[in-house]
Amino acid sequence: MVADPSARRRHLLALAVGMVCAGLIGAGAYGLAAGSPDPAPSAPSPHTDAGTDPPPGSRRRSPSATAAPLYDELPALPHSSDPVLYARAVARTLLAWDTMSGLTPVDHARPVLADADPAGLETPGLAADVATYLPTVKVWQQLRGYATSQWVTIDAAFVPDSWDDIATSAAQQLHDGTVAVTIEATRHRTGVWFDEPAAADHPTAFTVFVACPPAFLRCHTLRLSQLDTPLP
Repeated sequence: MVADPSARRRHLLALAVGMVCAGLIGAGAYGLAAGSPDPAPSAPSPHTDAGTDPPPGSRRRSPSATAAPLYDELPALPHSSDPVLYARAVARTLLAWDTMSGLTPVDHARPVLADADPAGLETPGLAADVATYLPTVKVWQQLRGYATSQWVTIDAAFVPDSWDDIATSAAQQLHDGTVAVTIEATRHRTGVWFDEPAAADHPTAFTVFVACPPAFLRCHTLRLSQLDTPLP
């Protein structure tokens, strides 16, 4: 039993994420904290899969080119009370990047973490979730050698059917305004491979758990499902 109400809310949200990621109901079962979706390959290419509308100014470059930063920082997430609009912005922030921009994976994680649960209860879990959506620093440097960039086309964004039952069963523990939004998208990647332009497209899906009014004055990110394992 979790006696403290805030701990109870964290526990229930972990269970919801756990059902997405591991098909298990139990604290600690979701397994989102470990690893990155990008193993470090011995010969990375633009097709290497990692954490897609194009980032501003993204373009193909020669791996030997010296690139000036395209921008110093990413914009903040929108101050919105619309969970679907907000979740779409989270998806673009995490999945649209250019290794030649002068930014790093940490820079792409920063806007999402800066807009996390204002109470800080979910922030450690969210930080672990976000890390699995982006290349590691090592892989980022390898991909940079191939002038790799990625952007996303969002095909659908919606509250999954299963969320009503989850929210109803936890109605006494979850804040009003806590919503799950599933994103279905296509990640597009371009780069240079043996001095030739290369491109690859990959479908993806995941769920963003957000807290919107009346929980807070506007939406904030609580947690993310494992990439490619959305709430049905």
